[in-house]
Amino acid sequence: MTTPRTDADEVGGVGEVGGPEPADGPAPDGDGSAPDAAPLRAARLVEPGAVTVVIPTFNEAGNIRELLLRLTRSVPSHLPCEVVFVDDSTDHTPEVIRDAARDCPFPVTVIHRSTPTGGLGGAVVEGLRAAGSEWIVVMDADLQHPPALVPELVAAGEREGVDLVVASRYISGGSRAGLAGGYRIAVSRTATWLTKSLFPRGLRGISDPMSGFFAIRRSALAGAMSADALKPLGYKILLELAVRCRPRGVTEVPFVFQERFAGESKSTAQEGMRFLRHLTELRTASAPARMVAFGLIGLTGFLPNLLVLYGLTSWGMHYLSAEIVANQFGVVWNFLLIEVLIFRDRRGHRHWADRVGRFTLLANADLVLRIPLIALFVKSLGMAVLPATALALLLTFVLRFAATEALVYLPRPGGRRSGEHRVP
Repeated sequence: MTTPRTDADEVGGVGEVGGPEPADGPAPDGDGSAPDAAPLRAARLVEPGAVTVVIPTFNEAGNIRELLLRLTRSVPSHLPCEVVFVDDSTDHTPEVIRDAARDCPFPVTVIHRSTPTGGLGGAVVEGLRAAGSEWIVVMDADLQHPPALVPELVAAGEREGVDLVVASRYISGGSRAGLAGGYRIAVSRTATWLTKSLFPRGLRGISDPMSGFFAIRRSALAGAMSADALKPLGYKILLELAVRCRPRGVTEVPFVFQERFAGESKSTAQEGMRFLRHLTELRTASAPARMVAFGLIGLTGFLPNLLVLYGLTSWGMHYLSAEIVANQFGVVWNFLLIEVLIFRDRRGHRHWADRVGRFTLLANADLVLRIPLIALFVKSLGMAVLPATALALLLTFVLRFAATEALVYLPRPGGRRSGEHRVP
């Protein structure tokens, strides 16, 4: 049996509760009889197989008792197990967890976060830090992820010798039956296609990157945890772990996505937008990818620039003056987009007014530098005007991107890191 953790208060929790040590033999079900499935799965486990089950919760009081009961029935007695709830609730979910845990044969910890940083994904990362077992299983609290599959996820990882085991709805034997309505099915299909298209290498071997039900070895997380590299945004934590941690080997286990046991779905349009921002942050994690995104955003800036230029010249303003004014609208447009899509996690390094001023200065310096470069290429190198202009545009773009990273979004020497003592 795993040793009950005592550091919940240190990581922001409100205490740990747990039931008695289990007797030998399979855990009893509700009527005192042993379940049929647990011994079969237990026979397939390869030691070591200690497991921490991490469950993020937000107002899931109606599901807790049934969830812990099914986990008790499903986890074989010889499999050391602990359950860590990371709770962002505004209802009485923590109290329900404490009460229900008295009947559990394994330790149960509840970590309540007063500030839900990173949403559900951030809650999972908090649970990963608190986990004390070799294997960590992440699952939802609404019983759409069947607790009976927890031992099989660990068993599959031990049999295959891999770091990550994904419970998939999209392989033989799996089903998304619990998704309510055609709209949610369409959204799930689109999100799956989009993520696999954007990360073909990182998600190789994963048919269901949107799954929130998986097992991962603690050792696979060590590098990312020590470097504080995990930066989840929203509820798709598997994508974050697969892309940033690059686990050694992946296998999948089919599962049938169940209907929610109680409560309401937390899937909203706001969560969808957070998911899209998360995709963008992951895809632009490297400097070359950020430069491509920076260039694409710059291209979109021509639209507000041209619209304002047309309006001002139509009202009689001289075209040179109008171009200077219109350019500022394009600068503002570009600044807002890169703030949200590329450098969101670096905004805390400088005050917003400082960032605006530096970005505006660099964007306008681009215009001042471009004309002398064109003249230099034409007169000194004998280039034609169009190739000289194209080369000047390319050079000033690269310089502007490098200067933006270095002068606007890198931390100041001795300054605070983003996220320290304030939320950017």
